[in-house]
Amino acid sequence: QVQLVESGGGLVQVGGSLRLSCAASGNMTSINIMGWYRQPPGKQRELVASITSDGNTNYADSVKGRFAVSRNNAKNTMDLEMNSLKPEDTAVYYCYADGRAAWYRVFVSWGQGTQVTVSA
Repeated sequence: QVQLVESGGGLVQVGGSLRLSCAASGNMTSINIMGWYRQPPGKQRELVASITSDGNTNYADSVKGRFAVSRNNAKNTMDLEMNSLKPEDTAVYYCYADGRAAWYRVFVSWGQGTQVTVSA
């Protein structure tokens, strides 16, 4: 079983910054993709940013130039640096990871989410 725990959410003003962190734990052989998804109030969950094990990143158009995703493979952690925050960034942010667990069994894991609120 692989668990993901997010931290760093909170309430910020427009233009402010936050740094989210995700920590993976459990019996893992490797982590392939890690990413951040978000679900604004009343809307579908959407991809914010993802990062591969070798560091390749992908961002939603709405956050390009403002957010930066990074990961530490040795510590099994991932961060999301969020800058120039806008009210439309308000959402519950979820950590995602997939990879190989014990005996190379494929796993997909989601965190419980952390609330980010940007006040206008």
